[in-house]
Amino acid sequence: MTFANVIVDVPSQNTNRPFDYKIPEKFQGIVQPGVRVIIPFGPRKIMGYVVTLSETSEFSKVKNIVDVLDVTPALTEELLQLGKWLSRQTLSYYISCLQVMLPQVMKAKYRKELWKLTEDPLDSDLDPVFDGRAVMDYEEFEASGVSYHTLRNHINEGVVDVHYEVKSRETKKTTRMVEPILDEMEMEEFLVDVSKQAKKQRAIVEYFVFNRAPIPKKQLLELLSTTSASLKPLVQEGVLKEFDQEVFRDPYQDREFERTTPFTLTEEQSTAIQPILQTIDHKQHDVFLLHGVTGSGKTEVYLQSIQRVIDEGKEAIMLVPEIALTPQMVERFKGRFGSKVAVLHSALSAGEKYDEWRKIQRKEVQVVVGARSAIFAPFSNIGLIIIDEEHETSYKQEDRTRYHARDVAIERAKGHRCPVVLGSATPALETYARAVKGNYQLLTLSKRMNEATMPDVDIIDMREELHEGNRTMFSRMLKEKIDDRLSKGEQVVLFLNRRGYSTFVMCRDCGHVQECPHCDIALTFHKRQNRLKCHYCSHEEPMPTECPECESKTIRYFGTGTQKVEEALEQLIPEATVIRMDVDTTRRKGSHERLLQQFGDKKADILLGTQMIAKGLDFGNVTLVGVLAADSLLNLPDFRASEKTFQLLTQVSGRAGRHEKPGEVVVQTYTPEHYSVDLASQYDFEQFFNEEMKLRKAFNYPPYYFLTLITVSHPNQLKVQEVTQKIVQFMRQKLSDQSHVLGPTPSALTRINNRYRYQCMIKYKKEPEQRKLVERILHYYEDEMKQENGLQIIVDFQPYQLM
Repeated sequence: MTFANVIVDVPSQNTNRPFDYKIPEKFQGIVQPGVRVIIPFGPRKIMGYVVTLSETSEFSKVKNIVDVLDVTPALTEELLQLGKWLSRQTLSYYISCLQVMLPQVMKAKYRKELWKLTEDPLDSDLDPVFDGRAVMDYEEFEASGVSYHTLRNHINEGVVDVHYEVKSRETKKTTRMVEPILDEMEMEEFLVDVSKQAKKQRAIVEYFVFNRAPIPKKQLLELLSTTSASLKPLVQEGVLKEFDQEVFRDPYQDREFERTTPFTLTEEQSTAIQPILQTIDHKQHDVFLLHGVTGSGKTEVYLQSIQRVIDEGKEAIMLVPEIALTPQMVERFKGRFGSKVAVLHSALSAGEKYDEWRKIQRKEVQVVVGARSAIFAPFSNIGLIIIDEEHETSYKQEDRTRYHARDVAIERAKGHRCPVVLGSATPALETYARAVKGNYQLLTLSKRMNEATMPDVDIIDMREELHEGNRTMFSRMLKEKIDDRLSKGEQVVLFLNRRGYSTFVMCRDCGHVQECPHCDIALTFHKRQNRLKCHYCSHEEPMPTECPECESKTIRYFGTGTQKVEEALEQLIPEATVIRMDVDTTRRKGSHERLLQQFGDKKADILLGTQMIAKGLDFGNVTLVGVLAADSLLNLPDFRASEKTFQLLTQVSGRAGRHEKPGEVVVQTYTPEHYSVDLASQYDFEQFFNEEMKLRKAFNYPPYYFLTLITVSHPNQLKVQEVTQKIVQFMRQKLSDQSHVLGPTPSALTRINNRYRYQCMIKYKKEPEQRKLVERILHYYEDEMKQENGLQIIVDFQPYQLM
C-alpha cells in the first residue's frame, strides 16, 4: 500500500476530509491507521492522523509524508471509527473528535530518540551507529542511511525502541540510575587497587559486589551517606555507568491501599447483579439502569461485575462524575483490584495523565476509573462500561466536540458486544423513561445497606423564620441541631450552592448594582481578597467604598455565598471548627483530598461546601446535613430546574446516617410547597417522575421531544439578531410542521466577554434532515466565522446548558 489517507490538523469545513499522501519507501510498513504523521500542507508542515491506507490515489500529484511520530498507533481502528461517528453526531470536525481522545501531552512538539534495549551487538548496520551507546538522537539514525526496514525489524524483535521526548514541560519523567559494568570477580579485583583513604569509593564498590541490580543514584548516595564526588571517578574509570530510566508517574505511589475482599451481596443486590453477569457471560450488548437509593450498595455491584470481566481476561471502564472522584472512590477500586487500575481525572498533572494513558495503551491495566474523557480509553477488549451517577450533567462536554459520555459508551459497547450499566439514585428523566418503556433494563435497589434507614428530613419555611424575627441564615431548628451534634462529638455537613461571600453588591440609596463591564451579570464579592469578581470572564476589581453612581457610603451585600456562611458560623458557634470546600479553597493540587482527609480524621466539626460535597462522600460520623438555600436552582430559566433541585437534595441528604448512627436532614427553603422540594424530602422518585413528566408533556420538552439549541454570538448586537433571525426563518421553512422553532431570543446571559448572545431552540420528534440543514447554515457562514473576533455559531443537539 503506497498511499495514506490523512486527516490534517486544520479544523475547518474545507479540510474536514482525508487528504492523500504518498508513503516513502523508508516508511513503508511503519505508517498504519492510527499513527500520527508530519505532512506538508500548503507552505507549512503540520501534524495529521492516518485513518486508512490505499493502493491508489485519484490525484496525479501527491506529496510525501515527511515524518512519522508513532511506531505503535496512538489510536486503535475502533477509536478511528468512533471519531467518524462522533463527528457526524455532533457536527464537529473529525480532527477535533480524534484529538479529544488523546491526552494533552500528545499535542505537543517532539524530539525522538532510539533506545537500545539489549547488551548484545545488533546484527545490522545499525550497531556501529549506536557506537556502544544505549541512547541516540533519532536524527543521527536518519543521517546514517540505515534503512527504516532494518529499524522496524529491530523494533519488532524488541531490541530497539523509539522514545518520544516531548518538548513541552510535560515530558516523560526519568530518574538517574547507576549500575555496575564489571562483573563480580572484576569488581573484587578493582577493590584491591582502591586506596584505603577513599572510604566512600570503597563503600560504593563493595555495595555493587553484592548487588548487581541498577539502583536510583539518589537512593544509592543516601544509602551510603556519600555524594556524587565519590561516584564520578568510578564512572570515569568504567567501573559503573549512569543512565536515565523512565519512571511512570504514579499519583498514588506513596499510598498503601489495603486490599479488600468482595462483600456478601444482599438479596436485592444478588437479584440486580444476575442479569448484568449473564450479559457479560453471553457477550451480549444491553443497557441497564441500576436505580438504587443512596447508600444501597451500588458500588459493590459495580466491583463484583468488574471482577467477572477481569476473570474473563477483558477490560472495564468505570466513569464517575469529576467531583465524585474522591480519594475514597479511588481507594475502593485500588483496594479491590490493586495495580490493575488506571485513574484519569483533572486533578492529575498532564504528565501523570499521560503515564496513566500509556499504561492503558500498553495493556498494563484492565480497569480504568475516570471522569468523562476516560470513555475514550484505548482498550481493545471491553467487557463492561459503567456510568455512576449517570444523571450528572458533567458527563456532557460543553465546548468544541459536544458529546455526551453516555452516548459514546453505548456506541462503544455495541461494537464490543458488552453491557452498559447506568447507576443513580435519581436518574435523568430521559433515562428513567427509557427504562420504564423497556428500551433499557431496570434494576432496583430500594433498601440501604446494613438495614440503615434513610435520614429524616425536616423542611423549614424561611419566610416564617423572618416573620418571627430570625434574621440569621440559620433557622432555629438547624442551630439547635448543630449544637446538639457538637455536644455529642458528631459531625455536620452544610451545603450551599454558591461560592464567594455574597451574590451581589448594591447601593441602599440609589439601588445601583455593580456589574461586570464585559458581561451582563452582577459581580460577586469575595471577602478574603476584598474584591469583586465575575465568574464568567474572570474580570476583577477592588470593592468600592462608595457608590459609583450617587457617591453614597451605604453599599451593602445581598445574597449568601460560602464565605459569608463561614463567617456567620464563626460568630454564631465560635467553638466549632469549620472546613470550607468550594472552587476558591480547592484550587491547588491535592487540596480537595487534604480537606476531606482532615474532615475524615475528625479535625473539624462542620464541612461547609458547594456541589463538590454532594456526592460520593461516606463519613460514618456525619449525622446531620443542612441545606441552606434549597431553591437557589429553582429560579433558573431552565426546564430542568426542578429535576436538578430534586437530584441535588436527594444526593446531599444521602450523606447523612450512612453507618450505625442515624442521620437527619434540615432543608431551608422559601418555597416549601414546591413538589421537587417536598418529594425529595420523602425520597419519592416515582411520584416526582410522574409529576415532572406531566409538565414535560404539556410543554413539549424531553423525553417527549428532542431539543437542538443554536447559539449565535458576535461583538455587534444587531449582527447577532439578524443572523439568528435568518437561521430561524430558514429552519421554519425547511422543517416539518410537527417541529417547533422558537426564537430568536437573547440568551439568559445576553453578553459574556463583550460578545452578545442570541439563541433559537428547535423542539422536534423526528427530523432526519435536520443535521444536513445545520451543516448548510455552518457552511454558509463559514467565512464570517473565520474572521478575527468573528461570528460564532454553536449547535448543541443535546443541550444541558440553556443559559
